[in-house]
Amino acid sequence: MGKQTTTRNQASRIVWDNLEEWVRRKVQEFIQSLLEEEIAELLGRQKSERRKTVDSSTAYRNGYGKERKLTLGCGTITLRRPRVRGLEERFESQVLPLFARRAKGVSKLIPRLYLHGLALGDFDLALRGLLGENAPLSASTVARLKEGWQAEWREWKQRSLEGLQVVYLWVDGV
Repeated sequence: MGKQTTTRNQASRIVWDNLEEWVRRKVQEFIQSLLEEEIAELLGRQKSERRKTVDSSTAYRNGYGKERKLTLGCGTITLRRPRVRGLEERFESQVLPLFARRAKGVSKLIPRLYLHGLALGDFDLALRGLLGENAPLSASTVARLKEGWQAEWREWKQRSLEGLQVVYLWVDGV
């Protein structure tokens, strides 16, 4: 009797060591397919399919835009938005808005980390550890966000309390 051996195809197997990368890849594929479906619904036909009638929309697909990085809770993924030409007005995707770089959950994480004492220079290292090496966030981005938060706070501090009925007021001073 001969030896029976089985060879394992490591690339197709999901194991604990590469689980996060597999999830990130699946999320990327899913969002890319949502973008494709959105364009197909807009045009009323699939990619490379001819118009059904002469009167139908003259809009057409025109390849893809540049690769964009989108940071989600599971990490940073790269997407390519399909381009559409011949529309009367600019098409805005509901799946991936034009200038979106981070999901709302990641955008909420940044001020929380700052309020808990993470220094501006440490954001890059911390978020790369959490969200992957391609996390598009730098110290200058956090500094710009911090300026926005301070402007919001100054505006909030200057607001009028006239006409506001306060039932209970608690003030804690340090």
